[in-house]
Amino acid sequence: MLKDILSISGQPGLFKMVSKGSNNVIVESLLNGKRFPAFSSNKIISLEDIAIFTDQGEVPLEKVFKKIAEKEDFKKSIDHKSSPDVLKNYFHEILPDFDEERVYVSDIKKVIQWYNLLIEKEMLSFEDEEAEADNAEKAEDDNPKGEEE
Repeated sequence: MLKDILSISGQPGLFKMVSKGSNNVIVESLLNGKRFPAFSSNKIISLEDIAIFTDQGEVPLEKVFKKIAEKEDFKKSIDHKSSPDVLKNYFHEILPDFDEERVYVSDIKKVIQWYNLLIEKEMLSFEDEEAEADNAEKAEDDNPKGEEE
């Protein structure tokens, strides 16, 4: 789901990958819909590759988004411009064991801003993940002992 949603260093908001060239990708801003090429010299990262540090390891951004969505009933979250204390308290509700030494308020702001943008653009869906889990469960039910067919 988040594979084609990109963050580009130095650019506000998020971008949807439209197509790939030989030395660039064409992206479309989710903020204003404008398309432009982004080059490998830009720091480009897929949201799928981002994780949040916790005391037990890392939690993929998609799981963090899902926790926020469940808390907010798939509606917008708090404002990312809220005070640092409000943001930290909110994040503790979502991810109680996030690593406060490695996850900064600026990171929390980005996560909440990105979540709200994806909700606003109706680009956040967790059905694929649930369908995959259902299919894995069904496959296990069809073959309960893990026997070869």
